[in-house]
Amino acid sequence: MKNFLSLQNISLDLDNKEILKGLNLQVDKGEFIAITGSSGAGKTSLLRIICGLESPKEGEILLDNMIIFNKGISVPTEKRNIGLVIQEKVLFPHLTARKNIEFGLSKNSSNESHVDEILHHLNITKLANKFPHELSGGESQRVALARSIVMKPKLLLLDEPFTGLDTELKSNIYPEIQSILKNNMITSLMVTHDLNEVKALSDKCFNLDSGRLIEI
Repeated sequence: MKNFLSLQNISLDLDNKEILKGLNLQVDKGEFIAITGSSGAGKTSLLRIICGLESPKEGEILLDNMIIFNKGISVPTEKRNIGLVIQEKVLFPHLTARKNIEFGLSKNSSNESHVDEILHHLNITKLANKFPHELSGGESQRVALARSIVMKPKLLLLDEPFTGLDTELKSNIYPEIQSILKNNMITSLMVTHDLNEVKALSDKCFNLDSGRLIEI
């Protein structure tokens, strides 16, 4: 679907400074978009606006032909069906890795098989019965990523999600992640500073500079 995600004329001020200036972006269904840019350029703020954690000064956002933000409408975050993976690995400490991933899913054999598939593709099957305090930073990161993917969101937002992983593990799981997202037609936006991630995962890359996105 063309223009599955549409951002039109998005502007944002923070601390009396204009961060985003009439920003526009069109993303087709199933596309993986990478966003680069210097620190403080507004990359994380852009993701927060899309998922509803922050409101722009002006502009309109459509997702799957539905307005989720404009001057008179702001759909709550929990009703946007958007997954968000951030650098901080927020897991429930009293639940195992598998229970964290399954949280919010109805209990049936189809969902259990889907969880098994995600565990396998992200190479975390052996971590399924471990608790968060028993996981390394990189392992926790993969569990958090699995939890977002397994919900099959309309849109997946990733804020430097692979920072804690070593180079070899990254190169091993990039193809698996790409396969999962493409097979499930999950549209994705990733903020990153890693050009290897851009090359391995993205269909298009944009640089956020002076409040606007420029395709590179």
